[in-house]
Amino acid sequence: MNKLVKGTILTTLLCLGLSACGGQEEVKAPTKQPIKQPAEAQAQAQAIEINTEELLTSLRNHTTLVPIGDVPIPEDNPMKPEVLELGQILFFDPRLSGNNEVSCQTCHDPEMGYGDNKPTFDTYTGGSGVRNSPTVINSGYYATNFWDGRAASLEEQALGPIQNPNEMNQPLDDLIQELSAVKGYQERFQAAFNDGITEQNIAKALAAFQRQIVVKDTPYDRFLDGDMKALTKQEISGLRLFTGKAFCVTCHNGPNLSDNNFYNIGLNSEDKGRQEVTGQAGDLGRIRTSGLYGITHTAPYMRDGSLATLEEVIDYYDRGGDDHPNKSFFMKKFMSPIGLTDQEKQDLLAFLKTLGGKPPVFKKPELP
Repeated sequence: MNKLVKGTILTTLLCLGLSACGGQEEVKAPTKQPIKQPAEAQAQAQAIEINTEELLTSLRNHTTLVPIGDVPIPEDNPMKPEVLELGQILFFDPRLSGNNEVSCQTCHDPEMGYGDNKPTFDTYTGGSGVRNSPTVINSGYYATNFWDGRAASLEEQALGPIQNPNEMNQPLDDLIQELSAVKGYQERFQAAFNDGITEQNIAKALAAFQRQIVVKDTPYDRFLDGDMKALTKQEISGLRLFTGKAFCVTCHNGPNLSDNNFYNIGLNSEDKGRQEVTGQAGDLGRIRTSGLYGITHTAPYMRDGSLATLEEVIDYYDRGGDDHPNKSFFMKKFMSPIGLTDQEKQDLLAFLKTLGGKPPVFKKPELP
C-alpha cells in the first residue's frame, strides 16, 4: 500500500474496510485503537504538517479516490439532441401520471437538488411515502438505482415510478395511448426514435435526460486534478479524516464516491431495504451507498429523511448509528463510537461541503 503524507490515517485498516465493502463484512481486523481525548487529538493535529502535494500524490496512487470522469452512456441510448429534448419534456409533464397532476419533477425538483426537500415523498393519494426521494444528481453513475437497487439501469428506473400506485399510478399501456393522442408527441418521438412511442423509448428519453444532471467540477475534483489551492487547510484536514479516522471512504469511494454496495447502517426502521429485492435475510435493512456529489443541495438525508443536516449525519456516524439488529459488522466494530472531536467534525463538514458543486438547473419546457 502506498504511504500517505506524514500524519494521514489511510492505513491497512482502510484497505481492510475497502475489501469489506465488496460484500464480505465478517473479516478479521486490527484491534481498534483507543479513542484519543479531545485535547490530545487537537495537539496531535496541530503538530501535523499538511503537505498538500504529497497528499495529492498519495490520493492519485490510491485507486479508491479517482476523478469522476464522464457519465457512462449505453451504446443503445446515445445522447442525441432530439432524445434529450424529448426526455426533458417528459420529465416535466404531469400527464405521465394517472391523474395528470404528478410529474417526475414533483419529487425531483431542479430547484431542490433534484429531490423534494421532504423526509419522505408524498404519495399519489396525499399520504406520506416510506422513503426519501433520492436525488437524480449523478444517478447515471450508479450500477443500480433506487435505495434498494431494484433497477439495473436508469432506463429501468425511469418506468418504475410511473407505474407505482403510490407514486404516479399510470399503467404504461394507458400512457402510450395518451401520448399517442398528442400530435406534438408523435412528431417528437418519431424524430428521436424510428419506432415512435413505445415503453422502451419513454424510458430511453427519460434516462438520457437524467444523465445530463451531473455534478463533477468541484473543489475536490480540481484538487485531484492538481490544483493545490482548490482546498483550504481545513478542507484538506477534512479530506484526511474522510479517508482515515472517520471511515467515510470505506464505502464512499470510486468515481462517484459510492461503492454501489448495500449496507445496514443501523437506522431504526421497519423498511426491509434490499431484502425486498433479494428475499435474503442478510439483506434486511440494507441500502445502496449514496454518492456524495451535490450533497449540499439534497437535504434531508438518509433513506427515511430522518437527518435534517450534514452535521446530524456526521453525528450519526460518529456515534456508530442506531441499534438495528442487522447493523453492518463494520458499523458495529469500528464506528461505535468513532470519537471525532468537535474540531474534526467541523473539518469533515468543510470537506463534505466542497462536494456540493452547482447542479445544472433545467427548466420546464413548453409541453406539446
